[in-house]
Amino acid sequence: MKIIDRLNQGKVTLSFEVFPNKYSKNFEAVANKAKEIARLHPEFMSVTYGAGGGTSQYTVNIAKEIQEKEGVDVLAHLTCVSSTKEKVHEMLESFEANGIKNIMALRGDLPETEVPHDYEHASELIKEIKEYNPEFCIGGACYPEGHPEAKNKDEDIYYLKKKVEAGCDFLTTQMFFDNSIFYNFLYRAREAGIEVPIVAGIMPITRKEQVKRAIQLSGSSVPSRFFSMVDTFGDNEKAMKQAGIIYASEQIIDLIANGVKHIHVYTMNNPDVAEGIMNNVSEIIK
Repeated sequence: MKIIDRLNQGKVTLSFEVFPNKYSKNFEAVANKAKEIARLHPEFMSVTYGAGGGTSQYTVNIAKEIQEKEGVDVLAHLTCVSSTKEKVHEMLESFEANGIKNIMALRGDLPETEVPHDYEHASELIKEIKEYNPEFCIGGACYPEGHPEAKNKDEDIYYLKKKVEAGCDFLTTQMFFDNSIFYNFLYRAREAGIEVPIVAGIMPITRKEQVKRAIQLSGSSVPSRFFSMVDTFGDNEKAMKQAGIIYASEQIIDLIANGVKHIHVYTMNNPDVAEGIMNNVSEIIK
């Protein structure tokens, strides 16, 4: 089933993300964790794609297994910034051959080395996917606090609208830790005429060492109560894990209570975290 059809059903949805490891020796372990998460019956699952296609075959293999063996619809990521058009078309052919109908179209992080310049923006990739096969359902990324490379929030919204105009069916946000930032972003997007579903991306922080990396990746502002949680429980592994799951669950509950219907959780391949959140909101998302 197309993800956009699931998002348009009018009900609350909870979905999860997993990411293949670039090392083949870890593939089986990641695949097994992905299947564990799939058995929680999320609305759908997304499977990431390494820079330059570094995990492209793993992305396809895990996506296919989740979809065929666990019966969960899959959103396969595809990045373009360091890819050639030939590589992109090769991946689109692979997705088709393996029954994958949903694609998360991303520019990807700019590499430090010289790479092909067939694509500069995700909107170019989205347009190409739609031209290749209009039946693909395409998701795109958005940034509640603005893309780190945008000059300002207005420029960020301008380029976001270009993604939608190119054929993006829905958007998923980068992680955020303060819901008020998301509400402000949602208002600005709707004011600009962006009407596609916007899925709120939530990352549970369950280990102290995740904090710095998560903030660097997302550029997110972090409320003082988040730092208080990490300061108090960060050196106690079990307590930090529980606190992080609760913090993310509270974010999700607040979002749903304020009319946000679609939540996507960045699980970091951790079935326990996915299950903890699912248990905390099981009656809320019915």
